[in-house]
Amino acid sequence: MSHPEFQVPALRIEQSRGRYLYTFGIDGKVLGEIAAVSRVRRGEGAELSGYQRPEVLSHIGEIRTYIESDRPMIPNALVVAFDQRVRFEPIRNGCHMRGAGVYGTLHIPAGAGTDEQDKPGWVVDGQQRLAAIRDAAVKHFPVVVVAFIAEDDREQREQFILVNSTKPLPKGLIYELLPTTDARLASGLQKRRFPATLLNHLNHDRESPFYGRIHTPTNPDGAIKDNSVLRLLENSLTDGALYMHIRGRAPTRRDVRPMVRTLNAFWTAVREAWPEAWDLPPRRSRLVHGAGIVALGFVMDAIVESAGGPEFVSTPVFKAELESLCSICRWTGGTWRFGRGITRKWNELQNTSGDIQLLADYLLRQYSEARKVKLS
Repeated sequence: MSHPEFQVPALRIEQSRGRYLYTFGIDGKVLGEIAAVSRVRRGEGAELSGYQRPEVLSHIGEIRTYIESDRPMIPNALVVAFDQRVRFEPIRNGCHMRGAGVYGTLHIPAGAGTDEQDKPGWVVDGQQRLAAIRDAAVKHFPVVVVAFIAEDDREQREQFILVNSTKPLPKGLIYELLPTTDARLASGLQKRRFPATLLNHLNHDRESPFYGRIHTPTNPDGAIKDNSVLRLLENSLTDGALYMHIRGRAPTRRDVRPMVRTLNAFWTAVREAWPEAWDLPPRRSRLVHGAGIVALGFVMDAIVESAGGPEFVSTPVFKAELESLCSICRWTGGTWRFGRGITRKWNELQNTSGDIQLLADYLLRQYSEARKVKLS
């Protein structure tokens, strides 16, 4: 028995060798029957699933009001990724215009009551427009769709990033998606892909002291800002403990586990050195605040350098080196005395470049002086 399907007139355009785009028109009220909106989430084993941001209700309401007005028009196309069940059948003896593509029919599986996960299409761009059309008090609202047939979820995520990276999209969502892609991206995103991979391990590996503590779109209960952790990782990869793992070459997936071991060892030592401050939220502890996280990252780098490399450090080594700092830190109360008459109440330290530099310089200076005494 054949399954029901949509047969949609479409134009196929070969944009590069073997890479096709399909353009067609369809009633927006019907599009939801063949294309789902996949919202980013974590499944079992912390595996990333989906890629779309949650619907923004206020924005959807504005679009809906416009659709219900006189003579509305939405000229920008929705972008849909289809799976391999969708096929294109060119028209025999049809028009094959140079550079304009081939006319034909898209055959799209469909059926009433189809489960969201079983739909052949996923909305890569246009989630809010589609939601507004769905809820609008109109019988029909045709839209233009640009579609492609993706090989797998990875390609869908790559296209989602490429389409949305130029729009006001939450950066945390893009950073979570970066480790799941391989495509060459803009330089800023390319630079953050490997740090984002490390952050993902820190947040979702059970042996990590950061396990479940880093705030991301899929872990909204985390209290430690993802951007602070990314900053410490980027600093260390540039010229610190993590850089020593690669010595100037581009990092690869083989480098992830050794780097994560170094990070876990240091931050476990931090947790053991200041257990009460570690367990508090940032508003009550500057240890897990952006200033503390980034500044202590520089301390990690200094300890590894003093030890001669990451292969010579472990949690006990890190903890012994941190002992010299325990008595002078004011993570949860009291006053920091940075020298030269500079003092700050514990909660006056902010997540700014100036305050981070002030705290990092002080901790590094105290560590260096304590090490000199120890070696003398």
